[in-house]
Amino acid sequence: MLDESAAAVQDRAVAEPDLSHQLLGAFRSIDQEVQRALRDRGILDIRPSQGTTLLLVDRAGTRLTELAQRAGMTKQAMMEIVDELQELGCVRRVPDPGDARAKIVRLTAKGLRHRAGTRKAVQTVEARMRRWLGDRRYDVLRAMLAEIIVAEE
Repeated sequence: MLDESAAAVQDRAVAEPDLSHQLLGAFRSIDQEVQRALRDRGILDIRPSQGTTLLLVDRAGTRLTELAQRAGMTKQAMMEIVDELQELGCVRRVPDPGDARAKIVRLTAKGLRHRAGTRKAVQTVEARMRRWLGDRRYDVLRAMLAEIIVAEE
């Protein structure tokens, strides 16, 4: 049986989310802010994850496997996002001139407009976070997150 102090520690552990939940919560908050910023720009038909994918496509186009790698997700998950973007008219798949078996994802005119809007939305949200946290804390947060990401690779 737990004594009172052990029970209090256990209750506190349940009440306080672990780091992964805090990071996920921060991601969700930022994601919602980006969604609002997209809506404010009249971009109503894409989600932030789709907008982020648009930001990853090179000017000349990018292979699906490269997009998945850049996003840190599986090829299958990226294929689903690209399929959605293609249905929305934001991207098209074209044959890769260097490999007849492969396809390149290219942005359409709509995709270019949505990418520009997404970039502005993200910049707006990040500028708001910088003002809220202050320059030093914002820069420290970015550096610490970069360290965590590199350590996991």
